[in-house]
Amino acid sequence: MKRLAGLSALAVIISSTSGCGWLWGPDGYFRDRGSDYLQAQETAPMALPPGVVTDKRLVPLLPIPSNVPDDNVKGEFEVPRPQPLAAIASASDYSLQKTGDSRWVLAQHVPSEVWSVAMQFFQDNGFRIDEQRPQTGEFTTAWQHADELSAPVARHLTSSGLSADSETRLRVRIEPGVQRNTSEIYVVSANRPLGSTANVEFTPNSVNTGLDAGLVDEMLVSMSRNAEKGGSVSLLAARDFDTPARVSLSEDGSGNPVLSLTEDLDRAWSSVGRALEQGEWRVEDINRTLGLYYINLAEKAEKKDQKPGFFSSLFGGNPSKEEVESRAQRYQVRLSKVGDSVQVTVEENINTSAPPEVARQVLSEIQDNLG
Repeated sequence: MKRLAGLSALAVIISSTSGCGWLWGPDGYFRDRGSDYLQAQETAPMALPPGVVTDKRLVPLLPIPSNVPDDNVKGEFEVPRPQPLAAIASASDYSLQKTGDSRWVLAQHVPSEVWSVAMQFFQDNGFRIDEQRPQTGEFTTAWQHADELSAPVARHLTSSGLSADSETRLRVRIEPGVQRNTSEIYVVSANRPLGSTANVEFTPNSVNTGLDAGLVDEMLVSMSRNAEKGGSVSLLAARDFDTPARVSLSEDGSGNPVLSLTEDLDRAWSSVGRALEQGEWRVEDINRTLGLYYINLAEKAEKKDQKPGFFSSLFGGNPSKEEVESRAQRYQVRLSKVGDSVQVTVEENINTSAPPEVARQVLSEIQDNLG
């Protein structure tokens, strides 16, 4: 150890003297060799000594590329910065999703931003909007013959096997995606004989799969093409768009508060998670498999990118683990699929419901943040 310290001191002394160009200068031992390759000279290819025969062909280990523009350039070379990815970022804003015969467009935007883009696509292709329900994310078109629509859409009507003596209308549905700040766009068509006045209802799933798939493909191309141009936001849609269709707070047969969401389980899980993030209590853990959020009512919610203040950290503002445990008020928020809806309840544990006043307080907070 003493020897190492002595060598270190010697190195410091040598480096501090004025006559150490041999060590650090342009010709020094520790000089920068980053540009030495510019002085390299090309030599003759390697050849075997006379009389040596082999079947293995000799190839250069480090050949000089044939597309070097000038091998006489001197001086430092600055590597150019890579091109930004913004030019291609918009290509992933919209993507096609498929499950069996069902196809839809996944948008990396909230529904209120997608609403006007989807409306514009169908209007540009000749569809007349018959009814708009932005609060529920739906609009329908009027009954129209293929001759009234654009050529690409008319071609899809013909290729899908529909009769030339029929007319079509569409229902377009825009839903919040499973992931936050995304949307899913679905198209379902209905058909009837030309001139008929029958009230043909839309089916939950696509019946004219060829036509609906073709319209989804055309919509995807159009949206991707226009992604760089930006878009407007429907303020009416933005008000209620990202919330479940129906939310109600009631009581079960035992008098325990229950929050009911008319959603599938995936979207209800996402919606409740966002509502808890915006709440005033801390979410300490989650279990997606069991449908549980674990909350602590005694601790404030952890806000993203929030750092403790100077005086808080100086005077010990962060409580110890023992303090947190001593005052903890832990409950679990459970999501359960019941029929066509999802029920949200609050429990102390799997066998014990939370006190009604606590459960109502938590569920009311979730309900307020969903709206």
